[in-house]
Amino acid sequence: MSRALLCFLVLFTGCMVGPDYRRPCVEVPEVYRFDEKGSESAMDTLFWEQFDDPVLTNYVREALTNNRDIKIAAARIEGALGILMQTQSSLFPQLGYQAAGARTLASNATGIPLSPTTPNPLPSFQALTNVSWELDLWGRLSRLTQSSEADYYAAEEAWQDVVLSLVSLVTNTYLQLLGLDEQLAISKRTLVSYGEMVDYFDKQFRYGQVSRINVVQATTQYEKAAAAIPEIELSIVRAENVLSLLLARNPGPIERGKTIYAIESPIVPAGLPSDLLCARPDIRQAEMQLISANALVGAAEALYFPSISLTGDYGYSSKELKQLFTGPAKTWIYGTNITGPLYTFGNIEGQVTQAKAEKRAAILNYQQTVQNAFKDVDDSLASHEYYMQRLEAQGKLVKASREYEYLAMLQYQEGYSPYFVVLQAQEQLFPAELAWVQTRVQVFTSVVNVYKAMGGGFRP
Repeated sequence: MSRALLCFLVLFTGCMVGPDYRRPCVEVPEVYRFDEKGSESAMDTLFWEQFDDPVLTNYVREALTNNRDIKIAAARIEGALGILMQTQSSLFPQLGYQAAGARTLASNATGIPLSPTTPNPLPSFQALTNVSWELDLWGRLSRLTQSSEADYYAAEEAWQDVVLSLVSLVTNTYLQLLGLDEQLAISKRTLVSYGEMVDYFDKQFRYGQVSRINVVQATTQYEKAAAAIPEIELSIVRAENVLSLLLARNPGPIERGKTIYAIESPIVPAGLPSDLLCARPDIRQAEMQLISANALVGAAEALYFPSISLTGDYGYSSKELKQLFTGPAKTWIYGTNITGPLYTFGNIEGQVTQAKAEKRAAILNYQQTVQNAFKDVDDSLASHEYYMQRLEAQGKLVKASREYEYLAMLQYQEGYSPYFVVLQAQEQLFPAELAWVQTRVQVFTSVVNVYKAMGGGFRP
């Protein structure tokens, strides 16, 4: 290689065309509107373990191992890694080999006399190694490698996002299942109580102590409670099927651990809004996509400049196979290829315009993702505060409704009030108990949603 070429390489290797990446400015709020005062940060914990239910913990582990969405996301990581390996390889010399053998028969009908010493047919053999290396003078290959590397990390963040969503969905579905179990138990207990009341009034009606309307009223109340049971049972089956699918199982029954009353309430995590930029996988994925788009702008702009490649062949060529690898059979060639655009009728301009437009779209997507993340956290914190207040109020309502039913029944038995008052009390108590259980589940799921919104609670 000549000294001039060496100097040329020293001067221009490493000169990268295109903009270097800078994180876009995003307005970050100083505090959340519904921040949890006084709570400690719990972002680096396995949040599902804070419910203190071993069955739930095993389900989460099973889902992380077997769920097909996770496996699909992992396969996409491998695909992105393969593309990165392909792109990186272009930065280095490419070595290959070539071997050939042939026999050529010269035609006697040409009229050209053949030499008696020339064999006919004529054998030929060749074995060569070849080298080609595109010099990355303008950084086009480096920019493409940057883009592929960012795409690889974006695929990893997409996998993290799938994991976080899966863990949250498994936990919430399991909690909803426990809530449905308790609602079913309340409905069955209420149905038994109403059935006893129907039998009681039916006997009194036979002996002429009450009118037929009391029997009909009690029966109506009984049938209302009976109608609620099949709907809850259907919801249980659907929740079990959803959880089975998340665990990559066939639809079927799901084992339970603790009851909804025995579940521990996790601590709501606290953090600064700026923590989301490093915590949420979707934000990191959006930034990796932006880095990739930024690098492609440089790769497109580098097309304006000439491409220089070094090529070379070294090997042996001989008319006889036994002399192929002898000294006189050596052959070699090396050279430089320079290619560049003169006028492409908008081809390169179009590629640059496309790359810049995709970069602008990636910037907007990143900014929107960050703002959506702040909204998710604020919504989830507000929901948790709301459901905590509602649970307290709902508990007081259940307590008051039970007392109302007791007093109404007592007054009816003493003859101070009609049975209609008892019916009113029971009509309030039954849905109040169901709503209290549902609200308790919503308190727990709101905690899970806070963890999910803050992008934490696990580091697999």
